Amino acid sequence: MRFLLLNQCFYPDVVATAQHLTDLAKELSLRGHEVTVVTSDRGYDDPTKSFPRYESWNNIQIYRVPSLSFGKETKLQRALNFGSFLITCALRLFTLRRFNVVVGLTSPPLISFLASLFVAMKGGRFCFWVMDLNPDEAIAAGWLEENSLTASYLKRMLRHSLRRADQTIVLDRFMRERVLSKDIDANRVSIVPPWSHDDSVSYSTEGRRSFRSTHDLENKFVVMYSGNHSPCHPLDTLLNAALVMSSQDGYAFCFIGGGSEQNKVRDFAKLHRLKNILCLPYQPLKKLSDSLSAADLHVVVLGQKFAGIVHPSKIYNIMTIGVPMLYIGPQQSHIMDLAADLGPTYLFTAQHGDVDGAVQRISEAARVSCARDNESRSTVAERFSRHALLPQMMSLLEFDTSNDPSILEATQQPSVKAQ
Repeated sequence: MRFLLLNQCFYPDVVATAQHLTDLAKELSLRGHEVTVVTSDRGYDDPTKSFPRYESWNNIQIYRVPSLSFGKETKLQRALNFGSFLITCALRLFTLRRFNVVVGLTSPPLISFLASLFVAMKGGRFCFWVMDLNPDEAIAAGWLEENSLTASYLKRMLRHSLRRADQTIVLDRFMRERVLSKDIDANRVSIVPPWSHDDSVSYSTEGRRSFRSTHDLENKFVVMYSGNHSPCHPLDTLLNAALVMSSQDGYAFCFIGGGSEQNKVRDFAKLHRLKNILCLPYQPLKKLSDSLSAADLHVVVLGQKFAGIVHPSKIYNIMTIGVPMLYIGPQQSHIMDLAADLGPTYLFTAQHGDVDGAVQRISEAARVSCARDNESRSTVAERFSRHALLPQMMSLLEFDTSNDPSILEATQQPSVKAQ
């Protein structure tokens, strides 16, 4: 079968959607399928990084298209970046033949609409892999007025994508409920959480020691937020907890990753002259075990309005590592669904705005002896491992083509060559 994968980020980018789409592409290729990817030629979080326009990697044909890179400081800059990518992506798609299956993700927002148009014109099946839900996210974040003309237009585009999709894959039950509320057939909406990278991420005693030594974190209780710094994951409560605990020498707060909000973390630390805050960029996958293992307490944050819109995928690598975590977010969420299985000495919780509560949970975690190889945590982590979830994804994408003439036609067409 011939697969086309559409997303703004892919190998060798390190943001979460790039890593998961790369896993999917490699698995499809290993199973003997012909895989083509259309993606961006620039790093998603660091647009100064550029990648080859065409590459054949692991028998995967990668077409990288150019786009503007004005930064992410304003809504206009983001819109220009996304819009330019969609235009060049559409031009590249115009040169491609039909595929058996087209998988569209959500970077940039509503690239799924482009995928649905491609399938409508050239045939095949369309699978919509919903990593986050827009324009719902933009509205919840306050970037877009819900009753505006733009929001109305974008809602129609999303609904068109969902209705055109032969299969929609969402990440948790809250996201599924939100999708179904848009009058979508429940039989075509499946839940497959984003798996951990347990094949390349594991607890590393030596990596922990090296990372902590390199960044002067020895003899500290390290509270770590690792991942995308986004308005969807507001860090105000955690930052103010760091401020309250700045007089306690035994604590360090480490922020690793990127995104539009990371500068706010740096500005907060500079404004308050905090020496207990360390900011670092995304770590390459080969170094991820080291950085994650270096934490004594990981922090997972979900904005109050964002359950069912975004998914806190970082929790799976954290469970694989086995380091306890502090969750700051709404009670009705995927993470709280896991709370009973994880146990109170592994998962600590606090509410947004409750700085004192966050400080108490951090102090409590520092006092409590939490066994890293906690059996209940390991059992939950296994459910979200790559080898457990990737086959579920494959079962939704692979299907019998024997009775579908249009699919057979796509299969029999020659491969697309680099142009």
